[in-house]
Amino acid sequence: MGYYLCDDIYPEWRCFVKSPPMATNPKEARFKKMQESARKNVECAFGVLQARWGIIRSPARGWYVNNLKEIMMCCIILHSMIVENEGERAAHWRDDDAGHRASSSDSFESARATPVCFEQYMQRDAILRDRQIHAQLQRDLIEHIWARFRPLQPE
Repeated sequence: MGYYLCDDIYPEWRCFVKSPPMATNPKEARFKKMQESARKNVECAFGVLQARWGIIRSPARGWYVNNLKEIMMCCIILHSMIVENEGERAAHWRDDDAGHRASSSDSFESARATPVCFEQYMQRDAILRDRQIHAQLQRDLIEHIWARFRPLQPE
């Protein structure tokens, strides 16, 4: 299961990775700095894509992961092509006809995952909301970042 970088407003679910509110050691401080920096970059890039393509604004929880990857890659490639073609003008784009388009969920219903029975849904939801897994994921990521980007020790 993937995870999202987020801030303190999100619940402690296994799919959300927050930085520790108060960094108590150098490992947590390093993780907090890198997590917040990456989160801001992703939010900015995702905001640009959401403003341009309605399909990215719709809920994605019921979609197949491979379909989501293909949709995102397509939008990223299209955005890059637009920026390359239009240059500076692409940065000043406005979504004037947003209210006149059909909902993206109307057009792409076939790409959604097969509905599951209520019992399976509740099991997956319980796994998603597991706070112990959330805490373990955060600890594992803090250790990973520290091992990968540890400051060089003076000799």
